[in-house]
Amino acid sequence: MIGLLQRVSEAKVVVDGATVGAIGAGLMVLLCAERYDSEKEADALLAKLLSYRVFADVAGKMNRSIADTQGGLLLVPQFTLAADTQSGTRPSFTPAAVPAEGKRLFDYFVGQARAKHAVVETGEFGAHMQVSLTNDGPVTFWLQIKPQNPA
Repeated sequence: MIGLLQRVSEAKVVVDGATVGAIGAGLMVLLCAERYDSEKEADALLAKLLSYRVFADVAGKMNRSIADTQGGLLLVPQFTLAADTQSGTRPSFTPAAVPAEGKRLFDYFVGQARAKHAVVETGEFGAHMQVSLTNDGPVTFWLQIKPQNPA
């Protein structure tokens, strides 16, 4: 499972002209389920994401996590993160989970996140979304949890 994590001062997702999710300071995370991912990978990615130290402490060092700051968490589904771009000029999305499984794992991830963190907003799986954010830093990290034994 892949999470592209961005520290933001604000972020929002708009679908058909309506804001479906918005946060102030916190993390916006683009999420992608890959083939062979399961709840195990989702749980591991969420644990890493919630404890990943990307916020400044009093000395200005990245020593605080989203759990420490209690900032907002905006989770946005984005299957294109799994694209295979190794050959040609058109990406292949074969490495991504099939849509039904991708939605199931995204929904699972959101449910687990809401059980563990106070402020969780989301984008809309399968929708054409306009995502806007103010990246604070800029600070962006790629987190990936690969399945141990792909089927």
